[in-house]
Amino acid sequence: MTKTLGLVALLIFIVLPLGLLAVGQLGLLSGKRPEDLGLHGGMLKPPVLTSSNVVSSYARLQPHTDYHVIAPIQYTGDGKAAFRKLAGLVGKMDGVSVITSNPDYLYAQFQTRLLKFVDDVEFVLDEPAGVIQMRSASRLGIKDLGTNRQRLETIRLRFNAP
Repeated sequence: MTKTLGLVALLIFIVLPLGLLAVGQLGLLSGKRPEDLGLHGGMLKPPVLTSSNVVSSYARLQPHTDYHVIAPIQYTGDGKAAFRKLAGLVGKMDGVSVITSNPDYLYAQFQTRLLKFVDDVEFVLDEPAGVIQMRSASRLGIKDLGTNRQRLETIRLRFNAP
């Protein structure tokens, strides 16, 4: 009985985590880049109602749950300058690869260090509203444990820091 419990513990606490780490390092947990990113009908991609792995400042205008809604980043002054500031902040973050950077649209991928999960993050300058709209979504799974919201709130804090 003790030998069996020891074998189960070995599998659960050593073999399984090492196997998961190996799978991640091989890039098998990165998922596939969505083909429908960017603006569609003037908004970013809507959240999937059955998943809690995406937050979007456009969610309040789309079918959503409370989990999906996040406020856009507000700015004052020149919108293009604000967006350049944002792009500079995002480009310096850990695990980021900026894929598309235009004067009014930014698409970046964030990859976790160990398991190599990838999240897709988008920003759109909305000058008439004086805000930068944003969306962050995990490629895999149905829950993100708050990671996408935390990322965007960190960006907001850095953007608003003096």
